[in-house]
Amino acid sequence: MSYVLNDPAAFADESTDGFVAAHRSLVRRVPGGVARTTAVPEGHVAVVIGGGSGHYPAFGGLVGAGLADAAVLGNVFASPSAQQIYTVAKAVATEAGVLLSYGNYAGDVLNFDQAEQRLIAEGIPTRTVRVTDDIYSASSHERQKRRGIAGDLAVFRAAAWAAEQGLDLDAVAAVAARANERTRSMGVAFSGCTLPGATEPLFTVPEGQMAVGMGIHGEPGIGVRPLPTAKQLGELFIEALLAELPDGVTSVDGARLAVILNGLGSVKAEELFVIYATVSTELERAGATIVDPEVGEYATSFEMAGVSLTLLWLDDELESAWTAPAYAPAYRKGAVATGDTELLTDDDAAAETETIAAAATPEAAEAGRTARDVIVAIRDMIDREADELGRLDSIAGDGDHGIGMKRGTVAAARAAEAAADAGAGAGTVLALAGDAWADKAGGTSGALWGLALRAAGDVIGDTEAPSAHTVAEAVEAARAGIQNFGKAVVGDKTLVDSLVPFSDGLTARANEGAALAVAWAGAADDATRAAAATADLLPRMGRARPHMEKSLGTPDPGAISLALAMHAAASVLNHTTAQKEES
Repeated sequence: MSYVLNDPAAFADESTDGFVAAHRSLVRRVPGGVARTTAVPEGHVAVVIGGGSGHYPAFGGLVGAGLADAAVLGNVFASPSAQQIYTVAKAVATEAGVLLSYGNYAGDVLNFDQAEQRLIAEGIPTRTVRVTDDIYSASSHERQKRRGIAGDLAVFRAAAWAAEQGLDLDAVAAVAARANERTRSMGVAFSGCTLPGATEPLFTVPEGQMAVGMGIHGEPGIGVRPLPTAKQLGELFIEALLAELPDGVTSVDGARLAVILNGLGSVKAEELFVIYATVSTELERAGATIVDPEVGEYATSFEMAGVSLTLLWLDDELESAWTAPAYAPAYRKGAVATGDTELLTDDDAAAETETIAAAATPEAAEAGRTARDVIVAIRDMIDREADELGRLDSIAGDGDHGIGMKRGTVAAARAAEAAADAGAGAGTVLALAGDAWADKAGGTSGALWGLALRAAGDVIGDTEAPSAHTVAEAVEAARAGIQNFGKAVVGDKTLVDSLVPFSDGLTARANEGAALAVAWAGAADDATRAAAATADLLPRMGRARPHMEKSLGTPDPGAISLALAMHAAASVLNHTTAQKEES
């Protein structure tokens, strides 16, 4: 558990402030994360990494010479928002472009892809390399679905080296992608981790047992087996990792390998060295040569007791990258040249305040206030249900769905209240609430709810009070936006399983002439039944997918939270209708 904290909701921001204060000669604060204190040289690609907080030294500790130019820092175990990624990338972008690199998690993919599209639209060349090193998170035939763990370091080193050679964006991306294709990792855990302010760990491991194949966000392992000796654990790592050779590698004998033995928080250096003694012996016995091994903490998970082993199969170029000098707050190797470089200072200025235009008519302004009340009702509902949503998510995922939804709805309600107080219509209220939700919640749900609210707001607009048909069209736009971007379909065990029946039911009732409140309430019932039915599904997307059997019998937390939100909105619409009828 976290013994030292103030407000759990402010933990990530306060930790970043302290990190910057401790390393002012190396990093500076930028909106959304941190960047080097030195400018990216002209003509060099900027390397931007990132992900959720809670994994130090990933990601801020890996910003510096020989490593990343900047890191985007999301909330604890939550992906950064698209806005954070965009602002951090803009802070270091050059005419040569930006390479984005991060662990392959659904929320990160959604938000980094949105930011990439925005950067490209503004004329900034941008490419992405996702890290997919965890062999237990998907089969070798679906390597593109694997998540990233401590292999991040190998890929980031390759990308940074290529950028510092002055290679163009496509070449930098190619080197990083090759490093990713030749990196394999495996992790084990002896206990779970606990989020700041929480009283229970995200998962537990039976005493005397070990979870195999866990993730760094608190995802439980694929299987549990008796706790081995250090020698047996080292042999297990090597047997599993050498069983899958990268494309183009035909034999371990004669291979040159970079090795990362990573402690996840509670397993310390002396214990890691005991394991490494076996790792090095087994690799050398197989005929491999180890190049500059790293033993320590490189991607942690708060106080999780766990270890991961990463192998990077080197070629000449990747070996040059791996052995190159580096100087970052948490990673230093060799001697870095310090030429005349421009020193930059913190850029923590607040974003420009968006001017909120008043609605075109009194009826539209009233609709804006109703939209505000809907968002506030959803916030209050999530506040009551956050613990239960977290419990549902912890069965096969990382247990943070309730926390993320709470962060997002609190921010969304604050933005909606400000917009409604300024006289905005429902379109603006929903759009600004969506932006705030996405920015503060992070993760998959934050990205999807933010996208949905903005899409719905664009349809509803600010010129008149929307009819039931218009609201149904807005919900359909939200549904289309989520499915087009997230790629989930009905049956994947996601929020789409309740969203699609809700949208279809609302449209059908509106077409039959039902009033908005009546149509919405009926559609909310449809969503609730569909959400409950997800208990019979196996997840095909997201962090729960590697643990699909564990989720059988438990409904999807995203589908449940959407259905609850729709019922909260129904209460507001019914109350508003009743007030109008009385007046």
